[in-house]
Amino acid sequence: MSDIIRRDPRAEWIARNRLHPLHAAMQPVQHSWMGPNGVIRKNVHGVGFIGPNGIKRIDRSGAQQGGAAKRTAAVEVQLPLHQVAAPAFYINVVPDMVGGRLSSHDRDLLGLARQLAGSDGAVLAVVFGEHKENAFATAGVDRLLVLEGHAFDGYSPEQRVQGLRAVDNQFNPRHWLLPDSRSGGGELGRRFAASLNERPATRVWQIKGEQCIGRAGAGQQDVARPLPRLILAAAECADPVSDTRHEVLPVELSTALARSLPRIEDLGAVAVDPAAIPMAEAEFIFSGGNGVKDWALFHQTAAALGATEGASRVAVDDGFMARDRQVGASGTWVTARVYVAVGISGAIQHLQGIGACDKVVAINLDPGCDMIKRADLSVIGDSAAILQALIAAVEAYRHGAKRDAA
Repeated sequence: MSDIIRRDPRAEWIARNRLHPLHAAMQPVQHSWMGPNGVIRKNVHGVGFIGPNGIKRIDRSGAQQGGAAKRTAAVEVQLPLHQVAAPAFYINVVPDMVGGRLSSHDRDLLGLARQLAGSDGAVLAVVFGEHKENAFATAGVDRLLVLEGHAFDGYSPEQRVQGLRAVDNQFNPRHWLLPDSRSGGGELGRRFAASLNERPATRVWQIKGEQCIGRAGAGQQDVARPLPRLILAAAECADPVSDTRHEVLPVELSTALARSLPRIEDLGAVAVDPAAIPMAEAEFIFSGGNGVKDWALFHQTAAALGATEGASRVAVDDGFMARDRQVGASGTWVTARVYVAVGISGAIQHLQGIGACDKVVAINLDPGCDMIKRADLSVIGDSAAILQALIAAVEAYRHGAKRDAA
């Protein structure tokens, strides 16, 4: 068995969340603490282990425990299963599914749908095309409807609205929830509302009873209105589901979708220079810090990956990157789906600036730095060697894709 310690981000999050029902079970046993008079107290009953003959032993070196004193075993948490055999009503959710996976905005939307569904309703997620997501169960999805076909590939708002109309006729949901985002949910929701001749609630960030509150006036004002049937919710509209798992039963349309000639033709994606994308809007950021010694290799790697370049404050102050590339509380707050930090130790201002990023990858020599603790994936080693290997892997992948296409 490997001696590499594997992190469990979910278990760590539960251990920090005091409101989670499994919080107490994730807390480590306290062996020592400071008394009211300043003297360190020790729990003598919490030290040691039970030997093969049933006698408790104390091993200060940890050799007889196989190094257990230096290692914390991962706790497997089995969440309770929430089942809805015969739903009284449906709450339909249409996530953006950028890259075929649920984003943080999508999970917030599913958390809001879970609140509206209660114990009698079911959350029905409507997904277009193939997806790569395998965590619908822990995101709060009770029923899953996948609408497949070439008609839904690329930019196809007319076909998607037609598919949603068919879903609406069959399931007659109490509410429709779509993300009010620039990834497609905002436009699709408004088109769908126009086809239903209904007025949606937009930029909703809170729901109280039969009232919803949305942002207005360039985000400076709140507007309260009665809860409509179609809701376009903003990010952080609710807490994502974390304390239950769900069935994710597949459902299908009872009737085939009618084919129609679209008035909009998708001609494919337009190539955009990553350097021209504003930092706050970039989906993939490749950021460098004080640990980068070969900046020419750093720029080459960013170009090979097609990523937008960023930097820490130290790299900007040293003149290696422009001021508008600085990431952090004193620079730009970013919301990238993937953020790669090369040679960045992780100052508190920098960690605040990347707090909304979905996935963080850290490349660093110091396994104990704060960026490694924050990262979802860590690579320990010399940045120059890792970047060269990364460029070689990207070129091999692209050449293999070209051969397969030929």
